Amino acid sequence: MTTIELAVFDMAGTTLDEHGDVYRALRQSVESTGTEVTAENLQTWMGADKVEAIRSLLRLGGHAGDAETVDRCFDLFRQLLRQFYAQNPPVPLPGVVDALRVLRETGIKVALTTGFSRDVADPLLAGLGWATGEGGNLDAVVCSDEVAAGRPYPYMIHRAMERTGTEDVSSVLVAGDTMVDIQAGVASGASIVLGVHTGALEADDFASTAATASLPSVAEVPAHLGLDTAVTVS
Repeated sequence: MTTIELAVFDMAGTTLDEHGDVYRALRQSVESTGTEVTAENLQTWMGADKVEAIRSLLRLGGHAGDAETVDRCFDLFRQLLRQFYAQNPPVPLPGVVDALRVLRETGIKVALTTGFSRDVADPLLAGLGWATGEGGNLDAVVCSDEVAAGRPYPYMIHRAMERTGTEDVSSVLVAGDTMVDIQAGVASGASIVLGVHTGALEADDFASTAATASLPSVAEVPAHLGLDTAVTVS
């Protein structure tokens, strides 16, 4: 098996259980304009940059998706998400904290990428006590507003490589719970691209993609890599 130096994981739905509040906030922000949001269209744009997701959902619902409306919806999305998270804070998915620890203890760097902007992601991670730097449990965090375009483009993964000093994309593993996570991973050139079943998609959904494999959760990643693991799922 390829030697992995960097594992890049999505946040919401992949490493964090945020109780579906991203879906709820995204849908409500677009529907505030009177635009219908179907479940299929919503799933298609989950994991993507939220500004682009809002623009696309508006247009799929028959709205012009002009810049002013998109900005207004994005502001509402952030307000709703802060409100939802204050009421019901996100928590790590079972086994994820241990899995990240095992990966880093065996020399594999860990980065998170997200369709959130930095002003949304930082307070979320702070509330969990997750951080980069000395004493932190992460090596890098990359947000969609820090690259030219979010998923399905691979730029966040490549930025994570830059920030962790990872030179060879064939030494990168990518995992996520949405179709755009898989598309970005494949486009990046990562040697291992995994779907995880902790979001809305199951093994059959990922089987139709170019994913290397799919797993029940990120907690299974160390075992998938053949590491001597001590991951507790509770």
